[in-house]
Amino acid sequence: MTPEIVIRDATPDDVPSIRDIYAHHVLHGLASFEEQAPDLAEMTRRFQALSEAGFPYLAAFLDGVLVGYAYAGQYRPRPAYRHSVEDSIYVREGNAGKGIGRTLLSALLERCTACGFRQMIAIIGDSGNTGSIRLHESLGFERIGTIRSVGFKHGRWVDSVLLQRPLGSGDTTLP
Repeated sequence: MTPEIVIRDATPDDVPSIRDIYAHHVLHGLASFEEQAPDLAEMTRRFQALSEAGFPYLAAFLDGVLVGYAYAGQYRPRPAYRHSVEDSIYVREGNAGKGIGRTLLSALLERCTACGFRQMIAIIGDSGNTGSIRLHESLGFERIGTIRSVGFKHGRWVDSVLLQRPLGSGDTTLP
């Protein structure tokens, strides 16, 4: 029997595990364009800022172990963007292919829709990140572009792939 993935709101107590997951991706992957992993104090500050602003921040657990997290944040700071969010999803190394990312993103989509947001933007580091691109596309995201060679990390140029998905009634009604 496959263990159940449990999703709940992340708490301050989860931040050390969240930081560990993120640090691995920063140091070894291309999903994030950061090159040095933020320390616990910085990750705590980021978590608090998103939480206090009312953005969803979710944690995924398998057998009581935090194995992934996802959050939505402001897409851009100007007021006209207030109805759009950007998603971020990270899964603990060694846990790919278990449905954690799909479960997190599905829950995040539901939460953001319930919060009244109208568009979700995914900015995926590395056009070779087919797992993340396919995950987003399978949940209704449409690829809207690629910014080629916008980053340089791990000795090579890295693209950003942009995907977008309407939430709720999207742009068919006024907010």
